[in-house]
Amino acid sequence: MNDTLRTIAQRRSFRQFKKEQIRDDELQAILDAGLQAPSGHNDQSWYLTVIQNRERNDQISDGSKQEMLKLPVDWMVQIGKNENFHIFYHAPTVILVAAREDAISPIADACAAIENMLIAAESLGMGSCWIDFARLYFTSPERYREVGIPEGYKVHYSVALGYKPDGLQPNPRQMKRDHYFHIIK
Repeated sequence: MNDTLRTIAQRRSFRQFKKEQIRDDELQAILDAGLQAPSGHNDQSWYLTVIQNRERNDQISDGSKQEMLKLPVDWMVQIGKNENFHIFYHAPTVILVAAREDAISPIADACAAIENMLIAAESLGMGSCWIDFARLYFTSPERYREVGIPEGYKVHYSVALGYKPDGLQPNPRQMKRDHYFHIIK
């Protein structure tokens, strides 16, 4: 198996991180990987906002949890009530992934960029987790302006990044190949 396929196969979501901030050169490599993603009609509709400020990430986590309390989904309300839950798992770096609302395929563009960043993080020995909850925070133009996201963009997801705790290894994925695809020749 080549290095790329091995990296894809071993990548897992990490929900624990060292407190140490990631290096700038590693962050740049991960961002560059995201920006190399394919996009609908090469629109490149994504906008990435990196937050390495603990207080700001806590604010977004708390605000997202407050929004969860308003939802008609019981399990999300329960998460919103959990004082110990942090939507970014206290990762030292968070990347908010927004896309232009008028793009041809904004969500697909954002997802392609995220997947590239997750694989890049794994290739650098970092832990990462694709986070959906952060989008709940962005309920008003003011909240977008707080973090410098331009008008006309919408936050869809985020990525939590950090160094993996020593000795922590995620469980291997159990693939059920016959349930996910078939081949017609």
